Amino acid sequence: MTHFKKMLMIAAPMLVLTGAVMRAAGTPVDAPPTTLKSASAQASAPANAPAAKPALAVALTRPLREALPLRVQANGDIAAWQEASIGAESDALRLTEVKVNVGDAVRRGQLLATFASATVGAELAHSRAALAESEAALAEAAANGQRARDLEASGALSAQQVSQYLTAERTARARFDAATALARTQQLRLAQTSVLAPDDGVVSARGATVGAVVPAGQELFRIIRRGRLEWRAEVAAHQLVRLKPGQAVTLTPAGGAPINGRLRMVAPAVDPRTRNGLAYVDLPAAGAARAGMFARGEIDLGADSEALTLPQAAVTQRDGFSYVLRVGLDGRVAHTRVTAGRRAGGRVEIVSGLDATSQVVANGGAFLGDGDLVRVVAARP
Repeated sequence: MTHFKKMLMIAAPMLVLTGAVMRAAGTPVDAPPTTLKSASAQASAPANAPAAKPALAVALTRPLREALPLRVQANGDIAAWQEASIGAESDALRLTEVKVNVGDAVRRGQLLATFASATVGAELAHSRAALAESEAALAEAAANGQRARDLEASGALSAQQVSQYLTAERTARARFDAATALARTQQLRLAQTSVLAPDDGVVSARGATVGAVVPAGQELFRIIRRGRLEWRAEVAAHQLVRLKPGQAVTLTPAGGAPINGRLRMVAPAVDPRTRNGLAYVDLPAAGAARAGMFARGEIDLGADSEALTLPQAAVTQRDGFSYVLRVGLDGRVAHTRVTAGRRAGGRVEIVSGLDATSQVVANGGAFLGDGDLVRVVAARP
């Protein structure tokens, strides 16, 4: 009994102290244990985390259906329509003068170069003298032959003598013909000492050097006939059937401005290694194109078709593929791979990977990563 009273005297002041502390904290003394525990948890809970900030303010756009022209993409080299190779016709003559250089425009029959003609001139004089001699011999033989014919019936000459006179006449005539041909040959050789342009055009190559002794057949000049160039576009085999002469073509040489041309013809054969065929496109004579340039271009098929399009700025290139940044309802972007097609008027066709209801970032997609939060400031068509 005495021990129990001592314990009671110690516990009573502790209960009074606990009640005072709880009243000071605003907690009812008779609150259930669960309420006390909940209040303790609320007091120890951390503050809410700050809201995520948008990475960029962007404008959105939606795909539009538009009529785009049907075009075939191609690439290839620019080359001369036709080239004329001008070579030496006379053998072992010295080149004395060259009158044109690469890039010069020439006219048909214009003098390009000359060879030394003294030797050929002397040979021509010799052949003319031989021709005159054979002509005199022919005149004499012809007169003797005529007299023999006149006397043949009278019997004044034997048959053998008449035959000799007639044979001499024929021999003299053959010698005259040979001398005439030789004189003409020498005349041609003299004419060949002057190298003339076979057609109008532009000199694209020159191999002639003053003082050189040139053998017959060696190339002296190469001329682009009429200055005409063509684009030899390589087109996939399955696209060739869609091409027709007269279709409009737009090509862009490397580092140059666009050039308009016209399809002239399609090659009748396809390269078995590349499975591509050639389309020959005529180019304007006066232009920046040069033979040997590489160019990319489009052949207009002359028809339009409806397509789903986006602004070109909304489509980005990465690792050889096309992507757009689609924006979800939560304001976060997602990289979406699409298949791009035709391009016209600053817009690009979306063949697959996107529907007409999607919202995508109009521009600035290169600065955003997958999952970034954006703030929409405007919507564009």
